[in-house]
Amino acid sequence: MAKIHPLSDVQSENIGEDTMIWQYCVVLKNAVIGDNCNINCQVFIENDVKIGNNVTIKPGVQIWDGITLEDNVFIGPNVTFTNDLMPRSKQKDWVCLKTIVKRGASIGANATILPGLIIGENAMIGAGSVVINNVPANTLWVGNPAKQIKQIK
Repeated sequence: MAKIHPLSDVQSENIGEDTMIWQYCVVLKNAVIGDNCNINCQVFIENDVKIGNNVTIKPGVQIWDGITLEDNVFIGPNVTFTNDLMPRSKQKDWVCLKTIVKRGASIGANATILPGLIIGENAMIGAGSVVINNVPANTLWVGNPAKQIKQIK
């Protein structure tokens, strides 16, 4: 059974076993969250979101529509995801770009992930990086804009 702090607003019934959702989180109705996840305080999870098993999301993160986090992903504090390349207020015809963070990837604190990208399996994104390109599996990327600096195991 999931453990949901009473000061959170969790509207979804699709929360896996042994997942912990801390205080001041909002999880919208159609979000799907797997087993054994740790959703820290002050996290917002929109509707068209899929989160796998054993995922950790640190405080201050918003997971917008169109984002998928596969199993064993780590999202550091204040990571920023986006889902619209050309945002405008009150725009009705915008296109939601899908982002996938593959199994075992880690994204460091305060990194920004532009929309429509794939972060490969076991990839690592350094703290504060701005990711504007797809990231291959088993690589470390840092900087603004983020660049690959090495292969990792």
